[in-house]
Amino acid sequence: MIKDFLILSCIGKNDKIGLRVNNKFYIHDLQKKINNNDQIVISILNLIKKYKVNIHSKFSILVNKGPGSFSSIRTSLAVAKGIKISKKINLFGFKNSDLGQFSLVNIELLIKKNLLEKNLIKPLYLS
Repeated sequence: MIKDFLILSCIGKNDKIGLRVNNKFYIHDLQKKINNNDQIVISILNLIKKYKVNIHSKFSILVNKGPGSFSSIRTSLAVAKGIKISKKINLFGFKNSDLGQFSLVNIELLIKKNLLEKNLIKPLYLS
């Protein structure tokens, strides 16, 4: 069961980052005016520092794999993959249509219904 996680939903619209740690859930909206490619890493680091998160082997990253903007999805996948490699944690992908509204209840349903995929080879881009 996935307990503590970072969730990235960056598909080019209503981009959000969520962090669940110690049974608390925090959401950060990414600003539209600033380029998400630059903002995503800074936002993740700020969340981790602010809530004093210790990323350990049982921590997971959930990343939205689309459909959505090519550059937004590629950036979030690259950042998630980098964290996975450096911290040796689990990485899962989900489809935007499976999540619905970005809330802890819906994220927990994603996990319970086993709608997460470990294989992130085929992201879905809008053309």
